[in-house]
Amino acid sequence: MKKSAIVRILALTLIVFILLGVFGPTDRSRANGATSNASASFCPDGKALVMGTSPDYPPYENVDAKHGGDIVGLDIDIAKAITSKLGCKLEISAMDFNGLIAALQTHRVDFVMSGMSVTPERKENVDFSNPYYAARNTIVSKKKKPFATLQELEGGKVGVQLGSTQETAIAGLKNAKITKLNTISSLIQELKANRIDAAIVEDAVAIGYIEANADLAFTMIPSDDDAEGYAIAFPKGSSLVAPFNAELAELESSGEKQKMIDSWFGQHEGAKKGNQLNLDFSILNGYVGYIVKGTLVTLLFTLVSALLGFVWGSILSLFKISSVRPLQWFATVYTSVFRGTPLLLQLFIIYYATPQLFDYDIPALLAAGLAFGLNSAAYLSETIRGGIMAVDRGQREAAMALGIPYRTMMRSIILPQAVKNILPALVNECVALLKESSLVSVIGVQDLMRRANVVQASTFRAFEALLFAGAIYYCLVLILTSLAHLLERRLRRSD
Repeated sequence: MKKSAIVRILALTLIVFILLGVFGPTDRSRANGATSNASASFCPDGKALVMGTSPDYPPYENVDAKHGGDIVGLDIDIAKAITSKLGCKLEISAMDFNGLIAALQTHRVDFVMSGMSVTPERKENVDFSNPYYAARNTIVSKKKKPFATLQELEGGKVGVQLGSTQETAIAGLKNAKITKLNTISSLIQELKANRIDAAIVEDAVAIGYIEANADLAFTMIPSDDDAEGYAIAFPKGSSLVAPFNAELAELESSGEKQKMIDSWFGQHEGAKKGNQLNLDFSILNGYVGYIVKGTLVTLLFTLVSALLGFVWGSILSLFKISSVRPLQWFATVYTSVFRGTPLLLQLFIIYYATPQLFDYDIPALLAAGLAFGLNSAAYLSETIRGGIMAVDRGQREAAMALGIPYRTMMRSIILPQAVKNILPALVNECVALLKESSLVSVIGVQDLMRRANVVQASTFRAFEALLFAGAIYYCLVLILTSLAHLLERRLRRSD
């Protein structure tokens, strides 16, 4: 390929990524220095404070998928009240619970509210406000096999949310097999599938799941007098702690906080109590449109990742067949690193390390596109190189005998035939990208899988939303493979 053509393609790819960063669903215009300046002048010039949360924990925080997809809950109302009194705007960044502390430490968010309990271990890494609510743990189990005390779970199989204080609550259980998952809804599904005997869940959350699943029951665990309750977490040394504490005290004394608690702890919609079906798609009423919107994000992400992977993979393949040794070494090492490390690890490194290393708050969708595109390029470089080497060597020799320049030969003769030869492999890579795109949900990208998880948390039922998302993925793959077959037949006719 000509150098100018490569530059144009790379420029187009860069523009698409910039657009993703500016207009992507996870974009945030977080002001640099908001954390350090907030206590002195709070939020000058209308700048916003970014709150990190894991919206799968109703009634504290969950996505209101039926009414616009906003994140709502007790924690959200308290945060809005505090930031409003401080004269700040509030922006909410959604992610998995076990990524919240890391987001604070890398200053991706200014504070965290997500039903987070104060523990000595967490105090070593973040600062906390005064507690705003004290919850109790419960043992959620099958109604046919209830548990009255934690001691009865010794030697059994117990589930807890990863990174939660419930892990500490069961630390003393003898011979218990502990299952740690990212979300409460996943734990409940494990319980219903009889993979665990019980799940340790906070009381208000347990009530919602019990109302939605008539085959489940729960028992209160005696409270720990040393427990400090739920509090707001901040980066170490944050100047926001004092003003937030002052506003929390004001909400307490005015009775406004209690009104919020009363409002949210009386709301547990869930599924209908009388429904005993194992599969009930009626619970998706009002959620279908919300889930389908994630398809656009999934397709956009797949398209951009595939484009970046193909362009960069083509360049790497040319490096590998080049006579310039440094280019060969670079391409070989690059391929070895990206093929030898997990894709999820690469995603986390780009998303969490970029702010720490380059002081740039990279949007989640942009980080995901880079991680998947760079990873895909490593695999495609070998595929494209194989396609190039499969082209009859006589054509190269004929082109060289005719005096055709190398770049022109590669662009007009060799690469078109190579792409035709490897078309099935390219389609397989696109299909893999489409399915693997579900991984981006772990950093909060509102793709198809993330939205299915949100509905799963809102309805307190897992299978229906996941099965619906699976059907959409399957349809997308069928459409993609059908288009590829049409293109392949058309290319054959043109031979």
